[in-house]
Amino acid sequence: MKPVIYGLAGQQLSADERAFFKDADPLGYILFKRNCGSRDQMRALTDSLRDLSGRSDVPILIDQEGGRVARMQPPEWPAFPAPGAFDTLYDVAPVSAIEAARANAHALALMLAEVGVTVNALPLLDVVRPETSDVIGDRALGGEPMRVAALGKAVLEGLRRGGVIGIVKHMPGHGRGKVDSHKELPVVDASAEELAIDIAPFAALADAPMGMTAHVVFTAWDKERPATLSPTVIGEVIRTRIGFDGLLMTDDIDMKALSGTAGEKAAAAVAAGCDVALDCWARMDEMVEIAERLDDAGPETLARLERALASVTNGAEEADFAELIAKRDALLAVG
Repeated sequence: MKPVIYGLAGQQLSADERAFFKDADPLGYILFKRNCGSRDQMRALTDSLRDLSGRSDVPILIDQEGGRVARMQPPEWPAFPAPGAFDTLYDVAPVSAIEAARANAHALALMLAEVGVTVNALPLLDVVRPETSDVIGDRALGGEPMRVAALGKAVLEGLRRGGVIGIVKHMPGHGRGKVDSHKELPVVDASAEELAIDIAPFAALADAPMGMTAHVVFTAWDKERPATLSPTVIGEVIRTRIGFDGLLMTDDIDMKALSGTAGEKAAAAVAAGCDVALDCWARMDEMVEIAERLDDAGPETLARLERALASVTNGAEEADFAELIAKRDALLAVG
């Protein structure tokens, strides 16, 4: 099994993709809007990925946050509020905000599970600040670390109740990034003492099953390399100071914050300590290069994957989608 998660080009696997994925055996797959046409189509697609991998629990990811980040869209699927809505509610009714976030995530998970998606790239635990890039904005859960942790925990629990694994992101924090890492490399000059605020939510939820790195340079820890490519940040900050021992994946390696070929970036990230490289854009030449550059996943990565998958085993709870939505909306109306 190669330690990489690949994107797909369309709504069905092409013959080339089928042959390549069968040979490369990636750890998992990620879906985007281009892959999401209808319920029946998505279920057929995810079933084909399970059949191809020979793993009934192969991770199939999506970014279904709500608000502006939603791959499954109306009219086929309902719109969900941006995560920032729960931060706003927290100002007036903290307990209601936590319950609303949990119900919302549970409903999201039921929607994803229906079409065979097993992992959602949520919640963001980035602590927002006045200078935070708009790329984060209302995708975040607030600017106070323990509020972010409390809401993030509710999101993880709601997803788990629906049988879906959550991913905490973007470790060790994107809140001080002033530019969009999709377009350029953010550099954060805050001191290690100041960065304690940023890592606090991740430390509070260090037992999360999966995590995603930030393509951000933190000069207090590593002046040269972004967190995704830094053995220091991954080993000393994420694994040790935060205490995270879940499955750690990169953010999309195609983002312009990183330089080099796809294979070079994937190999550097894994060498730095990431368990898995995330390659989203389904470009066959780049996927082949990545597969050629990466060794098979090691025992630590496989053990973390097994623990992550086990975190939702027998964890799903019977629930009614419409009732969860109604509960969420009634709670949000309080604010």
